[in-house]
Amino acid sequence: MRKKVALFSAFYPYRGGIAQFSANLYRAIEKEGVEPFAYTFSRQYPDFLFPGKTQLTESGDNPDPIPAARILDSLNPFTFKKAGKVILNSGTDLVISQYWMTFFGPSIGAMHKYLGSKGVKRISILHNVIPHEKRFFDNRANRYFLKQNDGFVVMSDVVLADLLLFQPKAKYLRIDHPAYSHFGESLERNNALDKLGLSTEKKYLLFFGFIRKYKGLDILIEALNDLPEDIHLIIAGESYDKMDYYTDLIQKLGLNERVHLFNDYIPDEDVKIYFSASDACVLPYRSATQSGITAIAHHFSVPVIVSDVGGLKEVVTDNVDGYVVSSADAHLIGNAVKELYRGDNLQRFREELLRSRENKSWDHFANELLKFADTL
Repeated sequence: MRKKVALFSAFYPYRGGIAQFSANLYRAIEKEGVEPFAYTFSRQYPDFLFPGKTQLTESGDNPDPIPAARILDSLNPFTFKKAGKVILNSGTDLVISQYWMTFFGPSIGAMHKYLGSKGVKRISILHNVIPHEKRFFDNRANRYFLKQNDGFVVMSDVVLADLLLFQPKAKYLRIDHPAYSHFGESLERNNALDKLGLSTEKKYLLFFGFIRKYKGLDILIEALNDLPEDIHLIIAGESYDKMDYYTDLIQKLGLNERVHLFNDYIPDEDVKIYFSASDACVLPYRSATQSGITAIAHHFSVPVIVSDVGGLKEVVTDNVDGYVVSSADAHLIGNAVKELYRGDNLQRFREELLRSRENKSWDHFANELLKFADTL
């Protein structure tokens, strides 16, 4: 097994799901007796293209401060080969990169191309191949980037299928997304609700993460309108859409008292509060590949209700640890919520999630990834 490995991704001081994924992977690889070298962007997105408030961590985020060298400017071609030289000088013969947007195809692809010419093996962990929100350059960026790799890691069948459309003979490892564990353990429910200023007498559904049109928050709000009055909705996350669309819908349906909006980036140390307060997490996505939100929910043994799109159904076993509904439809989502509260379903799902959590560890993921690298 190799003694050194280079990891390229969003790392601290960047924030968000990819940075969290990468930090967990870095720590797991350390435990394998391999020395990881972390590298990240000097500039990830230009500010005018970034839909959120900030790309960087702020006070209260409490990130894992992985010591990553900032070497690649996604918009400056003069840094692409230079970044490859920095990685080459680390003395490793393996680089593992994260790929989640076609925007990064030219920059990471060019860096990989240089490294490949110097005999460095290149693996990319594919979070998405075909993006949710299409752009004119997607196919060209994908074709260029995917050619600059020796192997791939995919965490859902839908991403695997997308990869094989471009690279039918690709070498790959198919492995499930690990459960996030760095958010700590659950709080007692009433304690969590008290921290959020919410009543302990209600039932709570959770919509968590960045708010974008394809994630179907409006569908969930419409579903809530047909559910019993004691069922409330917690919305926790920063909006990448115009929030007025959702607040107007809440107002129109008369749901102001039943929707609790925490419209900001949720720092890592607070994530456990929202999941501990909630009975279930709902992902009524219109489209998807996979979602890190399910990995967070499973860590906290919170059942998930998902629409049957992309790879979401691969991480939820219908009527065993959650529900899979056939489409992103308010009526179907509402029926699944009603079923959740029927009999002992909620407790049964929680117990199943607790039993299965050990099979989705970061240690297992890192070990399988390094074994795959040795086959290339």
